[in-house]
Amino acid sequence: MTKQSKVLILGYGEMGHAMEYLLRDQYSLDIWTKHPHDNLTAVVLEKAAAQADILIFCLPVNPHQEIAEYIAPLLKPECVCLSIAKGLDEAGKTAAQIFSDVFGARQPYGLIYGPMISEEIRAGHYAFAQVACNKAADVNTVKKLFSGTKLYFEISDDISGISWSVILKNVYALAFGMADELQLGDNMRGFLVVAALHELDNIVRSMGGQAGSPYHLAGLGDLITTATSENSHHHELGRMLARSESQGIAGEGIHTLQMVEKYNLFVETDYPLFHLIHTIVTTPGNVRQQFSSYLKQQYC
Repeated sequence: MTKQSKVLILGYGEMGHAMEYLLRDQYSLDIWTKHPHDNLTAVVLEKAAAQADILIFCLPVNPHQEIAEYIAPLLKPECVCLSIAKGLDEAGKTAAQIFSDVFGARQPYGLIYGPMISEEIRAGHYAFAQVACNKAADVNTVKKLFSGTKLYFEISDDISGISWSVILKNVYALAFGMADELQLGDNMRGFLVVAALHELDNIVRSMGGQAGSPYHLAGLGDLITTATSENSHHHELGRMLARSESQGIAGEGIHTLQMVEKYNLFVETDYPLFHLIHTIVTTPGNVRQQFSSYLKQQYC
């Protein structure tokens, strides 16, 4: 990476703004968005994609397939495509699976996952992530890209593991919001961390990831951030569910539950806490009683 390297950011939502904040003083930066803002001069996608040395998907996972397929013939062979998307698309696929299907071994691609709250990044606070690439040498390109910023990286060779860790943690984060709303106490929070990580590790292995992968930044690190921050969307969704409020219940964790069920991605009854959360989301009831029944089943 050099000061003349061209970086293209796709999407100008919360994380698009955060990436702009981190990179704008170091590189030639282009931003593309489907819905331009009054204060942003968006570039022409075809032209910017063809010139990019690094391309960052700051978009939900759903449009990844369409956009990746569209720009794939235009990209430089060495252009590294990165995603920060922490969800599943409507086909039940991760960003990594989409990139693998579209780019194969032809195009370098990677993932950036970890505790990276946009508001904190733009306030100049530290952020942390794991980076994994389909071509191992490109992890150093990504680290150099953010050199001099307060976003720090650990390297992973487990694309599948960090993908499922960061996606499924949004489901488990709901339980923390529920417990906090019900004032179940700090002991419950400690239990939920252990129970969630145990299940995450088993699910990740069943999906092709490495044992222990969820115990790092994309899993445990992002889980703690999402599950305990009062500014977390998924924490607030959990609180709403505990209050039996169903209006506005939408987010990546909710969508992940739907996709797991729709495509039978794994047998959720094998994972009692995951199953509890899904039951609470889909079957309105007394959440306090549902937690109590779950605990009795686990310890009787």
